[in-house]
Amino acid sequence: MAFEKAKVLKAAEKFLSQGKINAAIKEYRQIVENDESDLTTLNMLGDLCVRASLNDEAISCFTKIAEHYREREFNLKAIAMYKKIERLVPRDPGIAYKLGSLYSVQGLAADARTQYLIVADAYTRAGKTQQTLEVLHKVADLDPNNTEIRLKLAAGYLSEGLNAEAAAAFAEAGTRLFDTGDFEKSLSSFSKTLELLPNDDKALRGVVSAHVALGEADEAAQLLERLVADRPHESELVLLLARTYIDAEDPQGAERATALLIKQDASNYIRLLEVARLYLKRGEISEGTRVLAGIVEQLLAGREENDLLELVNEALTRDPDHVEALRLLVRIHWWQRDMVNLRAALDRLADAAQAAGLVEDERYALTQLIRLTPEERYSERLIALGGVPEEAADDFGFGSEAFGETTSFETIASFDEPAVDSTEAEVPAVEFEWNSVDDQTPRDPSASFADLSDDAVDAGSLASGYDATPEGAPVDDEARRAALMQQELESVDFYINQGYTDIAADTLDLMQRQFGANPEIESRRKQLKAAMSGEAEQQGATVAPAGNEFELSDGSQLVTSEEVSADLDFAFAGVEAGDKNEFAPAVPEMKGLDAGLAEIFEEFRVAAEEEPAPREDFETHYNMGTAYKEMDLLDDAIREFQTAAGLTLVGDGTARYLQCCNMLGHCFMQKGLPRAAVLWFKKGLDSPGHGEEEYKAMRFELGVAYEQMGDMKRARDLFTEVYGMDVSYRGVGEKLQELEMLKPSRKGRKVVKS
Repeated sequence: MAFEKAKVLKAAEKFLSQGKINAAIKEYRQIVENDESDLTTLNMLGDLCVRASLNDEAISCFTKIAEHYREREFNLKAIAMYKKIERLVPRDPGIAYKLGSLYSVQGLAADARTQYLIVADAYTRAGKTQQTLEVLHKVADLDPNNTEIRLKLAAGYLSEGLNAEAAAAFAEAGTRLFDTGDFEKSLSSFSKTLELLPNDDKALRGVVSAHVALGEADEAAQLLERLVADRPHESELVLLLARTYIDAEDPQGAERATALLIKQDASNYIRLLEVARLYLKRGEISEGTRVLAGIVEQLLAGREENDLLELVNEALTRDPDHVEALRLLVRIHWWQRDMVNLRAALDRLADAAQAAGLVEDERYALTQLIRLTPEERYSERLIALGGVPEEAADDFGFGSEAFGETTSFETIASFDEPAVDSTEAEVPAVEFEWNSVDDQTPRDPSASFADLSDDAVDAGSLASGYDATPEGAPVDDEARRAALMQQELESVDFYINQGYTDIAADTLDLMQRQFGANPEIESRRKQLKAAMSGEAEQQGATVAPAGNEFELSDGSQLVTSEEVSADLDFAFAGVEAGDKNEFAPAVPEMKGLDAGLAEIFEEFRVAAEEEPAPREDFETHYNMGTAYKEMDLLDDAIREFQTAAGLTLVGDGTARYLQCCNMLGHCFMQKGLPRAAVLWFKKGLDSPGHGEEEYKAMRFELGVAYEQMGDMKRARDLFTEVYGMDVSYRGVGEKLQELEMLKPSRKGRKVVKS
């Protein structure tokens, strides 16, 4: 026989209306068994199970809903459901872990920390120190700039023999300390990591960077030299050594390290540019040009002539007559076929060589000048030097005393021939100091008011200390404060009378924070206490903790709350179903923890207790209220919106308080409590500093609430105000027409017009 959902649902609602909770539960069970996707019915079943003290089944229902939302990354809705479970099993480590993870994703660090500390407390009581450390590490990650806590965590890992975890914590602390400019402590942290993991690349780089920042690059280089001696084939390590020597401004050391890199991979020749630059910076022109001469052909073939030219010009700026630098300049311009600059460079080379007494260099330059510009002065000087030799240099012997081997003058390449393509040119073997670049191939170079905007209202539209009257007359602060308090007290009275004890309790807490201690507040607390005592006697049920399994970040350690409870008598206090019950975290005995780790835990715990409400709390509670409302969890939504309202100030220049009033009004309307809705819509209408559109919408909502109450006169008055401002607003004209048809006659009878 086919399952008839509508028929079963109708039966369940009938049993519910008759107060037959257990019978209704049976019907709702049928629905969820046949339709697992019906989350609304599943939630209803959970609520009924709470009322029937079937807490395990209720938790099962709520958990399915929570997991549904969590898997789809509806984090706020998942948080909302887990908080329902939390009321049934306060301080349950499994629920706390899931809440902590969700809060962390949402960026709510304070809330996440509170939940993680519950988990850490459970592990501590169970003597599971390693798991405690893992959770405390998550707490530390919520505040990455707290390096002291991270250092203590590292010490805790170390005391437990967890060297890899300790090393990682020291490295994280070192990175944070370096970023904040505390280089000495950063060096210490990274050094501790290296002691534990000598081959840790991150720590090694951290040590080097800290040394360099402290002006101690030479010490870092000494450390790296020892490591390279043991691991000479690790190119990254050798490269780090070369860079460190550059930072230490030690060109000889940088040249040695770079030579080792070139032996491993000839394409590293490009790194010698930094070495040459450092030599030039130190004024060692001959050493700098020697290095450049050793790689000139690779640089030209690799199309790096611009970098080469920059360094050659730097050398000539420091010493305009440096012969070897001028040789390089000639070679570059010859490669570029830059005739104008080539002639100028040859002319400079001839003069510098003559002044230095370098005959072969001068004869070479003059020979080339005669071919390019056959001027008499070049010929005369060449004859004075003995004339054109039988053999003239056709290429530079870079790295030699003069030009090395010479060839016949006739073999010199004609400038009328096409330039040689670098990809086809045979790069001559260049004898560098370490014979490491010989015969290497060059590198390839290749509508409703419920939808009010969250935008803040311009605070300048209402001066502080003024109400919303047209005249803008000043209002006494004390009088306004008293009026606001009286409104809140009326709300509390309504909640107590209607049985909303949890909402009344929240409201009183918020009032005390806002107004301080007050006899009226204390009076309401006594009334509330009496009401809650009677409620507890009627229900007479307590809630036992459920065994919710949870796992840590590594996915391997599964723990249940029963395991913790069995080991340490986890002492859950009973709580009336549906009531808010907060437990201050007890200070754990720190079983199995050393003094340093116990100190960490205590610091976190004290911080969690003493930390003031963060600024984002309004957004958190408002958004949570919205999530609850979307899931039709109206009591929870009301609680969150109440809390959010308490975190605002009336007339603070934002729309926050007005939004809370509006949402609370809508929640109570959905619950069929128009009188409570009227209270909140009136508060919103009385709050100053908003635009006419907001007030118009609030008047309309208030009119709807009065209409549902049966107060047609007030409803008509409000709809008339709205109609006078905007005749087309949300069908207000039709509303008025309907109410006019129900308007009482003079004899007290309703006039129904046909």
